[in-house]
Formats: sequence, structure tokens, C-alpha cells
Amino acid sequence: MEYLAVKHLHMLFITLSLGLFLLRGGLMLAESPRLQQRFFRIAPHIIDTALLISGISLAMMYPGPKAWLAAKVAGLLLYIILGTIALKRGKTKTIRSGALVASVLAFAYIIGVAFSKSALLGLI
Repeated sequence: MEYLAVKHLHMLFITLSLGLFLLRGGLMLAESPRLQQRFFRIAPHIIDTALLISGISLAMMYPGPKAWLAAKVAGLLLYIILGTIALKRGKTKTIRSGALVASVLAFAYIIGVAFSKSALLGLI
């Protein structure tokens, strides 16, 4: 598949993943029972798997140095950990809310690294 096609698919999965994460976060804050619906338990795994596959494909296709990818992977791990705390493991609503905000910031960092191709977001 052509690089631009994979890149656009990757961006679609990013949008779907973040949108669904924010929706799930809102349902969590509202303590909605809808969060337990089958869709909300299965769709994130499907979307995030497609996101990961497209990301790996892009990494293999991308020419030149890829040191900034390590920063994206580190940001991704932080996002996953914080997202798990926000949606499942946080013991209080305050902890879950804080983890939700922090996970969105980690997501923003990943996007910034992707655009700047720099772990420091082009600041140095």
C-alpha cells in the first residue's frame, strides 16, 4: 500500500481512537451504565489494533532516521497506563479525572512528536 494511503488510514484511526476514548471518559465521569455495553468493550480494541498496525507499517515505510519514534512509543505507553487508570483502575473519581486529563496531554504529546519529528517537539 502507498505511504500516503497508510498515513491517512493511520490518521483516521487516531481520530476514531481519541474520539472514542473521550466518549468513554465522559461516560465514566457521568457514571453511565452505557460504558458497559458491548460496543464500548470491543470497539476500542479493534480500532487501537488497526492504529497499531498502521503505525508499524508507517514506521517500516518511513525513510531516514527514526529516533523520534522512540519518543512516540514512550508517549504511547504513558497514554495507555494513564488511560487504564482513567477508565478502569482509578479508585476515586478525582483520580480517574486527573488520569483522563493527563492521558489526553500524553496523546497531544504523541501528536506533537509526529508533526515535529522531534522528541522535544522542535523546541531545541
